[in-house]
Parts: sequence; structure tokens; C-alpha cells
Amino acid sequence: MKKLLVLTGISYVLISCNANYGSYPVRNRYPVYNSGSPANTEREYSELIKTYKPETAEVLTDLFNSDDPSNSKTSVSVTNKSPCNMVLTISGNNFFKKIPIGAGKIGYTMVPKNQNYRLSGMLCNSTYQSTKYITSSYSISLSN
Repeated sequence: MKKLLVLTGISYVLISCNANYGSYPVRNRYPVYNSGSPANTEREYSELIKTYKPETAEVLTDLFNSDDPSNSKTSVSVTNKSPCNMVLTISGNNFFKKIPIGAGKIGYTMVPKNQNYRLSGMLCNSTYQSTKYITSSYSISLSN
């Protein structure tokens, strides 16, 4: 009984000394802001637009050759019909991308086909969230 009590005490001490040696902090590629306000969304948009590279050629090729079953990717395009800039987040199985979309502009990207994706973003004072199963070119228009 005494040994059990000692072992339990040692276990509690070891558990409370949980140290994380040898690991490195994980940094996001893009700054993360609390997207709960238009001001935070505008800051995130300003940071993303500096480094964002649109996939124009790939998206146009997909739109013109949408019947090609051998292509494992398809395009997603979002038209922002509001007076506010937005950052659209697209996430799915092993896929994550943030797309800055200016007021009155169109944002687009390529995603793997036949997967569920969560699309979300802040548009002016409104939050957009949707889950879509994407099998072919997908287009949506958002306005406030």
C-alpha cells in the first residue's frame, strides 16, 4: 500500500512537470487575426494581398476544359459584390487556403475534386460560413 502511494505521488509530480523539450513553435504562413470585426478582416486582407499569388492560368484552363475527367483538381471562384474587402478561408481534407478578395472583385483557387470544403469569411459586418462537396467548378457570389 505504501509503494502504491509513493508511485502515485511520483506520477503526479511527473505529470505536473510536463515540459515540451526539442519542439519548435509552429508559425502560420499568414498572420491570424480575430476575424470578429471588419477592422481585423481589413488588417488580415492587407497582409495577405502583399504575398498572395492567384492561380489564374490553372483556373482558366479548368473553366475551358471542365469536361476533362483526368484532372484531379477543379476551380472555386467567389465574387465579392460588397463594398468591403474580405478574406475567404477554404479548408478541407489536407487543404487550407486564405484568399484575399477586394471589394467588387473575384477571388479564385484550385482545389482537389470530390471533397467537402468549409468556406468562411467576414463580409462587412456579416459572417459567411458554408460547407460544400465540390466535384466540379464551383462559383458563388456574396454581397452584404
